[in-house]
Amino acid sequence: MRANYKVELASGIFLLLGIAALVWLATRATDYGQEIGKETYLITARFTNVGDLRDRAPVKIGGVTVGMVESIMLDPVTFEAVVQMGVATRFNEIPSDTGASVLTSGVLGDRYIGLEPGGAPDMLQDGDEIFITQSALVLEQVIGKYLFNAKTGESE
Repeated sequence: MRANYKVELASGIFLLLGIAALVWLATRATDYGQEIGKETYLITARFTNVGDLRDRAPVKIGGVTVGMVESIMLDPVTFEAVVQMGVATRFNEIPSDTGASVLTSGVLGDRYIGLEPGGAPDMLQDGDEIFITQSALVLEQVIGKYLFNAKTGESE
């Protein structure tokens, strides 16, 4: 009886350690615990389609997270998505002619904002807007266009 108790206790501890390791791995893989800094400045960009971009999505330059999406709103006049991003103040030398794109991590991954720095001498400041934008590529629309074009190509 005594040996059985020790095996069950060891198995339970091993199981708890395995669950803790999975939780730690999940937070590391999704950048859940990542801090961009307490002090940020806000910039906005307008997109015709943001796909399934969500609040708290990362904002990246060259694959490095420099901020996060603070809010996504619809402009009632132009019907464009207005994305407000918080960028860490330590990244305060981003040129004012920077472009923004809605990108996807991998084939079916989460959406994020990718910034492509320009070459202007003046830098983005708090409250500035990025005018060079590229909307999300929606896979369903691409497939629909391909199928539609394939059908019309056969009838000619």
